[in-house]
Amino acid sequence: MEEILQKRINNLNPKDISAGLTAIILTYNERLHIARCISNLKELTDNIIIVDSKSTDGTQDIARSLGATVIEHEWPGNQAAQFNWALDNLKFDTEWIIRIDADEYLLPELIEEIRNKLHAIPNGINGIVLKRRHIFLNKWMKRGIYPVKMLRLFRNGHGRYEQRMMDEHIKLLDGETIEFKNDFCDHNLNNISWFCKKHVDYAIREAAEMLDTEYNLTGHAGIEEGLAEQANKKHQRKTAYVKKPLFWRSFAYFLYRYFLKGAWRDGKEGFIFTFIQGWWYRTLVDVKIFEIKKTCGNDPDKIKAFLKTEYNISF
Repeated sequence: MEEILQKRINNLNPKDISAGLTAIILTYNERLHIARCISNLKELTDNIIIVDSKSTDGTQDIARSLGATVIEHEWPGNQAAQFNWALDNLKFDTEWIIRIDADEYLLPELIEEIRNKLHAIPNGINGIVLKRRHIFLNKWMKRGIYPVKMLRLFRNGHGRYEQRMMDEHIKLLDGETIEFKNDFCDHNLNNISWFCKKHVDYAIREAAEMLDTEYNLTGHAGIEEGLAEQANKKHQRKTAYVKKPLFWRSFAYFLYRYFLKGAWRDGKEGFIFTFIQGWWYRTLVDVKIFEIKKTCGNDPDKIKAFLKTEYNISF
């Protein structure tokens, strides 16, 4: 496939892809990041749409001042539902759509790669997998988790988010994917307290997702068709993780990332990042599951009722 793509690139003159690419950013109170994100994307396209969940920090005004289109829509509970709402209700005239978070940006090498290759993608290739690197405390976490491969660029009308509470992935409705070589960055500028609080908020949703995997609370738990290979593998690993003993599994996951995957080589930042994400957060998820099972046992109906009553989570 790479050889075919290179031949098409060689036979076509590079052209401005701006008219053929729309960027979608979901936002809520992203004043700290939104200017960086939009300015970065404008290297590729002027078609930038912000779907904002009624921010109160001026995110919308900053986005408009930089030429982005801002659409306000009430947060439906998860990013999959918000993004799919945008796909279903907003008009996109471009051939391609790229999904980027406000605290993310494309490296110059990836911008150049998209410019050079996107116009030459053969028909039937409807999704492009990109590599994400985490920048934590202003340092690239080169080991432990990198690279995280994600389908973020897809042909208009051929992709949408799978329905999950956490760790949602874009899936293709048809066609195949290819992978680009260069990276985009997840580089959040908030402090550690914010980072930890975000993971506290994520924990109950992650716990509900894992309980759904274990008990099929939704009636359709499992891997959906159309996911890119890397998303399928990640869901398979999570399914295997669910079967491991509570609390032991979070410790084992930390050891795997820190020692076997080499996160210790990223210094103090590597330890902090891996401890918070790989042990503390995963233990907190297990605490939530332990709390729910202690109250509800293994009864799916009681678990669903508890999640609704205590955490306003409905399936």
